[in-house]
Amino acid sequence: MLSTTEMKRQNQSSVAEFILLGFSNFPELQEQLFGVFLVVYLVTLLGNVIIIVIISLEQSLHVPMYLFLQNLSVVDVSFSAVIMPEMLVVLSTEKTSISFISCFAQMYFILFFGGTECFLLGVMAYDRFAAICHPLNYPMIMNKRVFMKLIMFSWVSGIMVATVQTSWVFSFPFCGPNEINHISCETPAVLELACADTFLFEIYAFTGTILIVMVPFVLILLSYIRILFAILKMPSATGRQKAFSTCASHLTSVTLFYGTANMTYLQPKSGYSPETKKLMSLSYSLLTPLLNPLIYSLRNSEMKKALMKLWHRKVDSHPF
Repeated sequence: MLSTTEMKRQNQSSVAEFILLGFSNFPELQEQLFGVFLVVYLVTLLGNVIIIVIISLEQSLHVPMYLFLQNLSVVDVSFSAVIMPEMLVVLSTEKTSISFISCFAQMYFILFFGGTECFLLGVMAYDRFAAICHPLNYPMIMNKRVFMKLIMFSWVSGIMVATVQTSWVFSFPFCGPNEINHISCETPAVLELACADTFLFEIYAFTGTILIVMVPFVLILLSYIRILFAILKMPSATGRQKAFSTCASHLTSVTLFYGTANMTYLQPKSGYSPETKKLMSLSYSLLTPLLNPLIYSLRNSEMKKALMKLWHRKVDSHPF
């Protein structure tokens, strides 16, 4: 015989699956949205995979700046793969349900890759700061050991954030309703369905977001302020213009990612309408992985040279 407490817990955790509502309140836009998201997803995959392959094959790019970019592309491909296929299924079929376990698996990987990207962007800004502001000491500052530690720190931090947060949310009872008014199983959207007091978790999540999102963002801004001062001292006007252009595009991508992630994870429960939350989520889960290859790599002359070199090598080895 089950005790009253056990029966209550069994009844409480009765949700076996969730319903992802996505953009179901705009049925007339479903087909167009599917087309747009599919193109964005394919371009994101293509752009990031090209970067991963170029940096892997081109020996001259095996330096910290490009190896950080390669890691960023791996994170972006993975981040998109966690969210986009499920969203395309929701948009293209009547079946919008996602099992309890699949939902928490998706939450885990969103937090894992999102957290890793937060730290990785911070580390990349530090790398540029060291290269531009301390060019003579750069080989010592960013030696192979330091580079490996920073990469490991970014990935391990992402794992820790995802493990702690997902296991805590997973421990809450879910007794229905089971409709998630969002595009994916992100923590704030799932938490609204928990049949328990989530106040302590919200304090933890708020504090965690400040440490994981705000701290790297502030460090990036400080790094770029120092970089801009260093650029202003450059004697060449062309060099200044090129460096300003690069910094501006980096900051655009970083602000888009951190700004919308902050607004999603630091907001009170009733902060924004569900539609606004979906748009903010799209900007860091859809736009950032799409823009990063363009902003960080494909505008870069060394990347272009390496791409052309590999292309000519391929054409020479397979003549028509």
